[in-house]
Amino acid sequence: MKHLTVQNIAAACGGTVYGPAEGVRSKTEATAVVIDSREAKKDDVFIAMPGERVDGHKFIGDVWAKGALAVVCEVLPKSLDGVCIQVESSARALRDIAEFYRKQLTLTVVGVTGSVGKTSTKEMIAGVLSEKYNTLKTSGNYNNEIGLPLTILRIREEHQAAVVEMGISEFGEMHRLSKVARPDICVITNIGQCHLESLGDRDGVLKAKTEIFDFRNPEGVVCVNGDDDKLVTLRGKLGDCLTTFGRERHNTVYARRSESKGLLGSCMDIAGLVELTEVTVPLPGEHMIYNALAAAAVGYHMGLTREQIRAGIEKARAVGGRSNLLQKGDYVLIDDCYNANPVSMKAALELLGQAEGRKVAVLGDMFELGEGSPAFHKETGNYAVKCGVDVLFCVGTLSEAMYEGGKEALKDVTAEYRTELIYLKEKEELKNRLPEVLQPGDTILLKASHGMGFEEVIEWI
Repeated sequence: MKHLTVQNIAAACGGTVYGPAEGVRSKTEATAVVIDSREAKKDDVFIAMPGERVDGHKFIGDVWAKGALAVVCEVLPKSLDGVCIQVESSARALRDIAEFYRKQLTLTVVGVTGSVGKTSTKEMIAGVLSEKYNTLKTSGNYNNEIGLPLTILRIREEHQAAVVEMGISEFGEMHRLSKVARPDICVITNIGQCHLESLGDRDGVLKAKTEIFDFRNPEGVVCVNGDDDKLVTLRGKLGDCLTTFGRERHNTVYARRSESKGLLGSCMDIAGLVELTEVTVPLPGEHMIYNALAAAAVGYHMGLTREQIRAGIEKARAVGGRSNLLQKGDYVLIDDCYNANPVSMKAALELLGQAEGRKVAVLGDMFELGEGSPAFHKETGNYAVKCGVDVLFCVGTLSEAMYEGGKEALKDVTAEYRTELIYLKEKEELKNRLPEVLQPGDTILLKASHGMGFEEVIEWI
């Protein structure tokens, strides 16, 4: 890894070096930076992260035995059998080392944030860029103050582009992520109702998300959803670097025409900076059109041809836990259980509405919504009924308000389209109730905040 020697690492994170003289003076460059001792190999740097369940300091001896170049730690081990770089905070050291490494790199970094759709947009952009460039992308949920630096540290000389997801829950966090990633292209998908306990309202969300600009390349590009009422306020504030995408014709890249193919996806024409006809978006849902438009905008700015952009969009595949369609026996499952907030709940319900046959929504608690949580849950239940869901399971303590919202909506719905409402306080109750309710041919949406553990429900079905 470029310039990641013991001395440079120590200087980058403000650490003090201890250990055998030959190791301290080593000019060897690290082969990788890891926080899991099981992944450590010869000449890797291991950062010992303290934790409530697992403390990385306990495994320092193990990584030295594997030939690690150095260990970054907060507490020195009793026996210095290798090089230690002592720091005040291992987490901060990880960010500092990643920031130092990022500054040595010349590839293009695309940073993706927003309230909803970060992961699917990141995947779509990476798919498009891969048509021309050797592209690294964020793996799994590595989008926070631990995951993002580790993603940056995975970049190697052969990579020509990196698409990194940037997720936050409080003010200042995006500022720190931007300082590490230093994105050349910033993408913001939307501004929704998420993490309101700490961010207050959508204006707070906008303020927190736009901290991504704090360390962006001043000669780079900003691509935002121009149909979003909050993001549209950025017009005139960013000069010529702003590109907008969306359905409306005022956007720089927009969908001139689109046709839904239900759960098979959609077809659209793209206009503006990118002119393409009959582009197939193979993933279902209105939000996937926006993701494809974002990818087209980024592809344009990175010099891809029209046909490269088309090919990247049409090869898109779903990520587990995010609108992923699964055929399981007699059922079609829409696995969208990775996370949830009011905006993504509505998008998922609209997707379920495109299914044929009976529509069953299994919805759980949405966390971190602050004082407005009961109202948001109630609104979701109301919306589910009005979407024509045949069966609505409301699962969890907070979802009792969702159930109440559904009952209110039933007063305004004709008997022909009445929804069967079921409230369950505990997720485990689904084990018994689902077999009683489900019928062959049902399409089942599963969605809740990640802490609800709805992955288990998919296994039960």
